[in-house]
Amino acid sequence: MKRPFVAFAVVLALSVAPAGCRRGAEEPEFRLPRPAEQTGGAPAGPVNHNSYADVVARVAPAVVTIRAVRLTRPPRQHPFLDDEALEDFFGRGGRQQQRQAPVPPRSVPQRGLGSGVVISPDGYIVTNHHVVDGAEQITVEFTDRRSFPARLVGNDPPSDLAVLKVEAKDLPVLTLGDSDRVRVGDVVLAVGNPLGVGQTVTAGIISAKGRRTGLSDGSFEDFLQTDAPINQGNSGGALVNTSGELVGINSQIFSPTGGNIGIGFAIPSNMTRGVTEQLISKGRVRRGQLGVFVQQVTEEIAQGLGLKEARGVIVGSVQKGGAAEKAGVRQGDVITAINGTPVGDANELRNLVAATQPGTDVTLDILRDGREQQVKVTLGELVASSSGPGREDGGGGGGGGGAEQGDGGKLGVTVTPLTPEVAARLRLPEDRQGLVVTGVEQGGPADDAGLREGDLIEQANRQPVKTVEDLRAAIQGAGERPLLLLVTRGEGTVFVTVRPRR
Repeated sequence: MKRPFVAFAVVLALSVAPAGCRRGAEEPEFRLPRPAEQTGGAPAGPVNHNSYADVVARVAPAVVTIRAVRLTRPPRQHPFLDDEALEDFFGRGGRQQQRQAPVPPRSVPQRGLGSGVVISPDGYIVTNHHVVDGAEQITVEFTDRRSFPARLVGNDPPSDLAVLKVEAKDLPVLTLGDSDRVRVGDVVLAVGNPLGVGQTVTAGIISAKGRRTGLSDGSFEDFLQTDAPINQGNSGGALVNTSGELVGINSQIFSPTGGNIGIGFAIPSNMTRGVTEQLISKGRVRRGQLGVFVQQVTEEIAQGLGLKEARGVIVGSVQKGGAAEKAGVRQGDVITAINGTPVGDANELRNLVAATQPGTDVTLDILRDGREQQVKVTLGELVASSSGPGREDGGGGGGGGGAEQGDGGKLGVTVTPLTPEVAARLRLPEDRQGLVVTGVEQGGPADDAGLREGDLIEQANRQPVKTVEDLRAAIQGAGERPLLLLVTRGEGTVFVTVRPRR
């Protein structure tokens, strides 16, 4: 089974900084109440597990239906009238008449349906960005049949969240719970308006935490997965626990048919809190930037590094001039924790950085050359980019004539030294050195590891490789351990382990 070549850019942050960190920016003026500050929250007695009617009675009034109208222009009614080959069917006069007196197509309203959650008595409502994206008219409907026009306060595509405002007072609200305390197996209720049938409540459990789907922008995916039935129209609705606290905003489903199959995803309430507070106070979300490309330390990578156990993420490359480089973080460092919280994979690091603001001091626990140490980093601020790390293909890289055999019998690759001409074609910096992969044997060790033509091998077992002899020496020196390669593809640089044939 091939292992995909994946590079993650951990450069972003979403919400407020954890306790003990120096704030780089003032607290948002708008602040949502924490669960402990609520006076009318969960019932004092034990929850009746035979019925959730009491919970639903409190929750339902704060979940609304959102109707969004977008104006679209349809194609011309007679698209073939400009085709001279079809004049025998339509006649030249019709085409000439259309050209002489063109009539622009009328805008046609496109109607969308979603759900939302009231988070403040004075009319702030949170929903999904994709529910109101591009809407020119938004209407919010309550369960008591009242409806209000809504204005868009702000939206945040990376987290797929948006905040609306209606002019009303003393509205029913939902308490935002602490999604970090949610456990797999907890019972949850999904509330929304699926398929336009009217407000509906479904029940299930938390199936998993920290999920990534890749279906949205993808920058900040830390979904709660649930088997509570969710369908189209549930987007932006509430996922609540049995105490009636909001633990997630329903956002996505996995389904081959478009209907529920028991795999739904909700944005955690803690992420929702940080984004909405910033949108309401500032109209936008500021995010910190660490400035490293990382990947999870697998067992094979740990063996290649000589580590006792596989933990943390390894730094494949460090952005020049970024916060990590200024703090002294190096390529090959293994980040095991941030502010004392362990890091399991690249997504966890991304989401832990997402708990800070630009200008915040954070402490990284790292392993460097087998020794543990700490590095303090002052996060920079993310500037949105249209392209992400590792997304640009490294090129087919045939390498031209005279490609050298890179001990293909053991790794299953052919390589050639990097030249300025090849570097220009692969869009690599001029200061890069290494071996360019010019061929990969199908089913060989390198193929199984995810290497492909155009990849640049810069290191083998933490040593630079500039010639085929360097690579052969590294294979020989690895012994029974997997070969640890530092590989660059496009803008991404990661470590890859390959087990040579023996």
